[in-house]
Amino acid sequence: MSEDLLAPIKTLQIVDRKLLKPNDYNPNKVAEQNLKLLTQSILTNGWTLPIVVRPDYTIIDGFHRWTVSGREPLKSKLGGKVPVVIVDHEDESKNIYGTVTHNRARGTHLLEPMKAIVKRLLDDGKTVQEISKELGMREEEI
Repeated sequence: MSEDLLAPIKTLQIVDRKLLKPNDYNPNKVAEQNLKLLTQSILTNGWTLPIVVRPDYTIIDGFHRWTVSGREPLKSKLGGKVPVVIVDHEDESKNIYGTVTHNRARGTHLLEPMKAIVKRLLDDGKTVQEISKELGMREEEI
């Protein structure tokens, strides 16, 4: 990530939602009732948060916004389009950190997927201290 913290928002685009694909590590799960609430929020407030993607359009943050954008009435009202910003990390682990920290800032995670993420990062040579810092977790949690 560049030193320009505004760099991602400068990449704002409206794209076809079919270009996007979920990542393979998101530990965040949302109940159907919450997806309905998210849909209602978008209908009431408009689309307020872009989906954060890698340059290849893999979702870093915004999977549930992307999900509801493919359901009616949003699919028709949005014309199949969604707003995205692109984050280009040179280190794959930064994509994982981004997904987890966006989600942790908003809610909780399921234990098993988080264990798999921590194992993946450790297997990739990341230290407990780095994972702790990047994911906002205590070292004991790791």
